[in-house]
Order: sequence, then structure tokens, then C-alpha cells
Amino acid sequence: MNVLIGGAWPYANGSLHLGHLVALLPGDILARYYRQKGEKVLYVSGSDCNGTPIAIKAKQEGVTTQEIADKYHKEFSECFGAIGFTYDCYSRTDAPQHHSVVQEIFLELLRNGHLYKKEVEQCYCSTCVQFLPDRYVEGTCPNCGKDARGDQCDHCSAILDPLDLVDRTCKLCGNTPAIEKTEHFYFKLSNFKQELEELVGKAKQEGAWRTNAIQLTERYLKEGLPDRAVSRDLPNGVSVPVEGYEDKKIYVWIEAVSGYYSASRLWAEQSECEEQGFWKEDTVSYYVHGKDNIPFHSIIWPSILSGINQPARPSHIVSSEYLTLEQKKLSTSKNWAVWVPDLLERYDPDSIRYFLTANAPESRDADFSWREFIYSHNSELLGAYGNFVNRTLKFIEKSFDSKVPHGKVDESIQTETQKLFERAGALIEGSQFKKALEEIFDFVRSANKYFDEQKPWIQVKEKPDACQDTLATCTYIIANLAQLLHPFLPFSSEKVRAMLQLEALEWNPIEVGDTTLHDVQPLFERIEKEKIQEELDRLYDGVS
Repeated sequence: MNVLIGGAWPYANGSLHLGHLVALLPGDILARYYRQKGEKVLYVSGSDCNGTPIAIKAKQEGVTTQEIADKYHKEFSECFGAIGFTYDCYSRTDAPQHHSVVQEIFLELLRNGHLYKKEVEQCYCSTCVQFLPDRYVEGTCPNCGKDARGDQCDHCSAILDPLDLVDRTCKLCGNTPAIEKTEHFYFKLSNFKQELEELVGKAKQEGAWRTNAIQLTERYLKEGLPDRAVSRDLPNGVSVPVEGYEDKKIYVWIEAVSGYYSASRLWAEQSECEEQGFWKEDTVSYYVHGKDNIPFHSIIWPSILSGINQPARPSHIVSSEYLTLEQKKLSTSKNWAVWVPDLLERYDPDSIRYFLTANAPESRDADFSWREFIYSHNSELLGAYGNFVNRTLKFIEKSFDSKVPHGKVDESIQTETQKLFERAGALIEGSQFKKALEEIFDFVRSANKYFDEQKPWIQVKEKPDACQDTLATCTYIIANLAQLLHPFLPFSSEKVRAMLQLEALEWNPIEVGDTTLHDVQPLFERIEKEKIQEELDRLYDGVS
């Protein structure tokens, strides 16, 4: 089976924050899980280095767009590596290879009759002397009455045109822009309505898309699909490959999602493999992103794929709801955020991965609380999982000279372990990561209960054979927990693998065999409760 996993492309105009991480983490969980199963996996993403956000940031800092893009692409790559993301290809949209692939897609859509030229009215700022990209236009959403950008309302998720906004202003200078005529290419999105209805109907029947993706897509289809501009007068981006229009750029909403295809092509070139196996009709594909990106993956991308006669369609859409911070909405402009580079300097990546999965906004908004984060680490990772591993292996180290006893593994626990692999695997494949992790940690708690009930510290003196059975069973549990938790907690799973000297971690029950423990160390360190107030002070002191 071929599995394609696409993680949303963060804008390279500022550091990653927890909102990015919680939306993208499921992609790595999926990639690790399917690789453990032995499936062929292609996991791709990249930095969005084109378009308005980068141009705005560059103008604010008085540097070039290239400098901004380079800075944050490097930072993103380092952060994703530190948190354990296993991208097969992490690309960038300002790469010549990406530009070339996007231009191919544009020309294919044009040849197939899905694009047409149209003279339209667009916002023009006489103060800035330029047509304004959609994100440069701000105002009031005509649907919900709240603040919105010219391309989308983050409050009600409506896809907008700048001319839809009430009380329009230029983001750069604050003046009211004029309306002038210009010519652009448009995509006949309405042509794909029936196909999209069939696609979302199938996803709904199979439960393959998150509920928010189904509901929002159904809403768009019911309201109608207006044709959308695919070119814009932008300062940077992919040039329109049509004579006379080279100064115009291909609009980000069609260009960025095409990154999944360009990144897979780049991976194929670099690894001398064939990427088309991941773009067939029977490919299992997961698109992982936040709620605000739903229409681009459930409507725009399937329409583009259809328009270029590409048989692949998004089989799974993993769209997270929003993450709040201490019960307040994240705000990068006010610095109300926890920035990933800072977080990784102070905390174990598995602690971050655990909390963001256990408290993920899978079906409703979720909150990140420093108190809950630290209590979760100490009670679950350290107190339950880490404690079980450490107490078992230290006991073997002390009482059996580090040699795992040749005891009989409890058959009921073996049976439960087999069932857990099946249940957790089904939940992961169905994008229910939170539930899968809960079930595994229920098993961790039952393992601690088993250890306490067996009392190996007494058995070793009074019933040595029973003690060997107990410790063989506990070691069996630990080895299989490392495998079950590897998609979620790869760093601690690797520590367990090394301590038990296992050859590899796979998605099926494993027997430990004749093993001598190697360098037994605690999996986690306690985080002192005083850290809660320190982090809250840091958060509030940074608010601008």
C-alpha cells in the first residue's frame, strides 16, 4: 500500500507556535505508524516562502523577501527536526523546481479549458502605488461582521474577495484603496461541483474526513462555488507562464497546495524513486492542517487534481480545530503565543508531543495550559509510563545482574497486547490519535497495577520462579509499549529500544528473548511545579 501524507506549509514570515505544531503533529504520527507497519510512505511538506505575508514581514524589517524566507525556512527545518518530524521531503515554495511544477500545472489547466482571462475590478492603493494583494486589504466580513482579510475570514471561514469587505483599508498605509480594472486568469471552479459533492459524500460515508471538513465543505457546496482568480499582482511568487502576463504571479491558493505534488517530484528526483505510485486512485492520502485550511484541501486541491487529470484525491482530511492559550485566543501580533524554538530549548520533545496529542483539538477547540502541561508530564509520562519502565528495569538490573529473566509471559497480557495493537492501529488510521493514546496509557496504568499486585520484591525471595514470570511479563509489556508509543513518543521509545537492545520497532507484538539490559536510565525527569509560574510570568511579560 502507498501512503501519501501532506503536512500544511507554514508561512515563512515568523516563528512556529503551538497552533502550528498541534495541527501538523498528526502527520508525523501517521508517517511513523505506517512505516512501522511496513507500508510505503511519502511524507512531504515545506515552507511557504511566496506571497503577501513574507513581503509584509520583509518590508517591516527593511530586508529582502529572500532573507526573510531563508531565515524562517532554516528555523522551521530545525524545529521540525528537533520535535521529531520525519519528512521524506521538506521543500520550499521559492525553489526553482517548485516554480517549474506549478507553472506546468497552470499550463495544463489552461490547455484543458479550466482557466480563462477576465477583466476585473481590484483594490488599488494610490499611496503605495500598487494593486493590493488580497491579504493587504483589511475590513469587515460581510458574513459575520468581524475583522477579516481580503482572502478569508478567520472567524466564520468564509472565502472572500477583497471587494466583498466592508470599510476596506490598505494594510500597509491604512488608507482606503480605490477600485481599478485589471486583467487576471480565473479558474472554473464551478465545473467541479458535482465531482466534489460525490467526493465529500464518499468521505462522509466512510468517516475518512474530520467532521469540520465535511460540514464546511458541504456549506461551501450549498452556497455555490464561484470561479476564483488564479493570478494576482504580487511582489513575489511564481510568474504566470503566459506571454504578456509574466509580471503577474500565480495566486497562492493554487500555488501552495500544488507544493504537495512538487515536493513529491523533488523527493523522486533526489531519491531516484518513482513518485507516481503516490498519485494513483488507490493511494491512501492524508492531508494534515488546521481548520482555516479546510477549503483549500477539500475543494481547491481536488479540483486542481481533476483539472490536470490526476486520479488521486484526498482520501483523509485531518483538520484540527483551534488551540487556545490559557483560555485566550492565540495572537502572534500581541505575542500571546508559545513559540516552538523557545519551547524546545526547555522541554523534552516527547513531553510536547504527548500533551499536544492527549489534548488535541480533534473535534472541538482545546486549550494549552502551562499548569496542565507540567502536571500531565509529571503524572502521565513520568509517574505512569516512566515509572513502570524504570522500576522494572532497575529491579532486573539489581536482582538479576541486568539479564532479563527467562520467565513465562502472562497469556492474558499477551492477548490484550495483540488486541491493543489492533485497536490503536485502527484509531490511528481513522485519525483518532487522542483516543489511541488514551487506550495505550490505560494499558500503562494496568501494567503498573500488575507490578504492584505481583510484588516482585517479595517474590524474588519467596517465589523466585513466579518473580521471573512477573519480570518477563513486565519486560514484554515495556518492549511492546515502546512499539505502540513510537508514533507518539519516538525519543523515549528509542531509549527503551536501546536499553532492551531490540533490533527495530514494528507494529506487532514482539518477544524480548535472551537480553541483557544496556545503560538503564530514566525516560523522563520531573518538572518542578515552580516552573508553572515561571512560564506564566514569561508569557504575560512578553505580551505587547
